[in-house]
Amino acid sequence: MHQHAETTLRDGTTISDLINHETREVKVRALSDPELYELEMERIFAKTWIFLGHETEIPNKGDFVTRDMGSDAVIVARDRDNEIHVSLNVCPHRAMRVQTHDAGNTNVHMCIYHGWAFKPNGDFIGAPIEKECMHGKMTPKDQLGLKKARVALYGGLIFATWNIDGPSLEEFFGDAKYYFDTLFLRTKGGLEVLGPPQRFRINANWKTACEQSAADGFHTLTLHRWLGEVGPYAKKPDAEGKGADLSPEMYGSEVWTDHGHALRCIELDRKIVRLTGKDPAELTPAEKLTVLPPPGITPAMVPELLERFDDGQLKLMSWRPPQVGGFFPNGLFEFIYLPQPDGTIIGACALHAYIPKGPDKLEFMNWIFAEKDTPPELKARMLRQSVQMLGTSGMVEMEDSDTWPHQTEVAKGAMSKTITMKYQALFENGAPEGWPGPGHVGDGFTKDDTQWAWWKYWHELMTSEK
Repeated sequence: MHQHAETTLRDGTTISDLINHETREVKVRALSDPELYELEMERIFAKTWIFLGHETEIPNKGDFVTRDMGSDAVIVARDRDNEIHVSLNVCPHRAMRVQTHDAGNTNVHMCIYHGWAFKPNGDFIGAPIEKECMHGKMTPKDQLGLKKARVALYGGLIFATWNIDGPSLEEFFGDAKYYFDTLFLRTKGGLEVLGPPQRFRINANWKTACEQSAADGFHTLTLHRWLGEVGPYAKKPDAEGKGADLSPEMYGSEVWTDHGHALRCIELDRKIVRLTGKDPAELTPAEKLTVLPPPGITPAMVPELLERFDDGQLKLMSWRPPQVGGFFPNGLFEFIYLPQPDGTIIGACALHAYIPKGPDKLEFMNWIFAEKDTPPELKARMLRQSVQMLGTSGMVEMEDSDTWPHQTEVAKGAMSKTITMKYQALFENGAPEGWPGPGHVGDGFTKDDTQWAWWKYWHELMTSEK
């Protein structure tokens, strides 16, 4: 349980003044305020589990990548025992950045300033002129290592936190883990990255991307309208949804948790009918999964799904699988079905992280995944189509990232910063009959509950001492 600690900003506004729990509104000022940004780095990014990458980015002993946990740079490294460590990328001698490369392989991370050296696990090795008393006599060598974060692996995903004694990653996921398992733990071989992550800077506050990533479905109908006009979801004029109308794609169920994780679980029944001509109710989960496997899964891999998951999760995967959503505070996943002109369907599996780089700047990182056991030719198609849709040159992400700077600039206006963002479209019907999973669930057309849960947890952390 977090202990409440209200903070007053320099102009007398409290953090709680920015959010109205009764009307479900958030003042736009929250999207740009520099004071809030500094508090977010301390109270959110220094306290929660942060997604940093995937273990297949550093497959060999000595491999490393440099990443960010909020405003702090870290080294993510694999040691000689194949353990993965996350250490603050700051030398304890003169506060120089120790590792200046994005990625590489070494068993010694040496500071370029005075040559202090560290193991992949952050332990201090020594200084160049140690015999001349370079590191002094006042602090033992075992206390001169890099500051170490707590690390957890989940399905090969690397998470870390500075909250050493806080909740476990599994506790942090809470009810969302039931659903995440169906995405990240599907095969024995596991997922792998298809190349290094794409990276680009956007002049926007990190929260503009993250509150949208908490499963906003409404913007798809307008911002991404082309998907239904000329894109992979384009339909014939006389078909369901009538050409560019994407609204049928927005039906299903949405899940949200008390820790701000969110999932949009989109209805597959219509796709099953188109593929088989049969009533989905007459098909078993195994039959439906074979006809329409999850993104990145081939029919030959379906028997492994049947062995790994219980009846409830198989029902979910063949009925309303999670396809888009976010993990708090700054991650987004996409496991989506991409219809092809020949009637087949290609899967796209991607993860985004939105790295804060200041009150009005973020770095967009995009990883593309496939199961290790996926045939090479299918991996190549998944990579190509994922880049075209979801990468730095992808249509969807170019459109998304065009909106965030607008919101950030608006949030600086003397008048506009006082208006509120409204999350008042409510699910009021609970989970659909037969829903197998835990968490807060709403049924039907996309709503605002997922994003509101994100803001509620933001507020909880921002007004908490512990």
